Amino acid sequence: MTTPAHPGRMLFVALPVADLERSKAFFAKLGFSYDPTFSGENAACMPIGEQAVVMLLARETFAQYSHRPAGDPTTHSQALYSLGVSTHDEVDTVADAALAEGATEADGPEDLGFMYTRSFFDLDGHPWQIMWMNPAAPQGTEESSASKQDIAV
Repeated sequence: MTTPAHPGRMLFVALPVADLERSKAFFAKLGFSYDPTFSGENAACMPIGEQAVVMLLARETFAQYSHRPAGDPTTHSQALYSLGVSTHDEVDTVADAALAEGATEADGPEDLGFMYTRSFFDLDGHPWQIMWMNPAAPQGTEESSASKQDIAV
């Protein structure tokens, strides 16, 4: 693993959810756990890496922190949450688990050779992309350059 650009900095993403317990159960089925120190009746702290955490917040709690009402993720995109995983197969494992637990597929698999992704909408409608990038893929070759152009289109 590379050294973080800013040691000590962490990313916290807060997601408003309609039913905190339902969302916790959903993400637990995808292999996530919760830090009880920062979780409670209206929030669940879900570490997703050494320097990143997703806070699942009841919609009312989210509105208190954001000072604005939460938008409806079933009709408007607020962000795209991409989660990098360790292997090509893990993309399918996580996406299949999400779909089995009630998520909706956003689009089919996309395999660009050096990168493989699948996307779904979680139980609240937030868009998630599970992605694997091949660390051994040659950079700057004609094939990888063409694939990169496909992404930008």
